[in-house]
Amino acid sequence: MATSALEMQQNAVRDHCSFEQTESRLAAVMRDINTQHRAATEAYGGDHDDYVLGANVAGFLRVAKAMMEQGVM
Repeated sequence: MATSALEMQQNAVRDHCSFEQTESRLAAVMRDINTQHRAATEAYGGDHDDYVLGANVAGFLRVAKAMMEQGVM
């Protein structure tokens, strides 16, 4: 999914990245996902290896933040 998103972003701006550039950007995306997951599980009392909890909490927090910024909540 992340690689497809990077490809769509490149296509939207008519840019071309080398394999190495794409790999570097993908690695950064994956590190960010892992950081957010660990922070969410630690903040809400889960085991740091619980990716389901981390993903669900991090996703919920992003949606809630966006809703508050738009004045929905």
